[in-house]
Amino acid sequence: MLKLNDPMIQELLKTHPKGGNEMFNDVAIQEILMGITNDEENSVSIIKCMLEGKTTDEEIAEETEIRLNIVRRVLYKLYDAGIASYKRSKDPETQWYTYSWKFEEKKVFEILDEKYEKLSQELNESLEYEEENMFFVCKGNHQRYNFEEASENNFTCGECGSPLEYQDNSAIITELKQLKDRMN
Repeated sequence: MLKLNDPMIQELLKTHPKGGNEMFNDVAIQEILMGITNDEENSVSIIKCMLEGKTTDEEIAEETEIRLNIVRRVLYKLYDAGIASYKRSKDPETQWYTYSWKFEEKKVFEILDEKYEKLSQELNESLEYEEENMFFVCKGNHQRYNFEEASENNFTCGECGSPLEYQDNSAIITELKQLKDRMN
């Protein structure tokens, strides 16, 4: 069942597609990026630097004053998630390869859209479940049972044996409907 007050759900409802550095003002986008890189301390600085025109890992490391190996680790994690891409070129004099990186904003919004769609589906499933079932609750441990589960246990709690009481779930249904309206 959805946790309606979950900050991630609330942020998904507020998020509007933005580009460039402005996208970092959205907590949902920050959470996606930090989830990919597992590096809250450095990721945003590295990505902002890419958006400001620095393309090579050396330029990014110099600009952000983050160690080169950390910059590369973050870039490769972003690459694995499809959020960064690179072009490799060979210096004719030194024969060394240079990697020019690009941040793929579009992919971030695709991931955000997928999360939003998943949330919408879970919301619809939760609403349907709440509307189609009658619930009973144990006052002792607050265990919640649908009618079928409660009747199988003779309307006693399966954990503590206390009698179950009918629970009016109309407030939950109302809250789910309001959340659904906000999403549309």
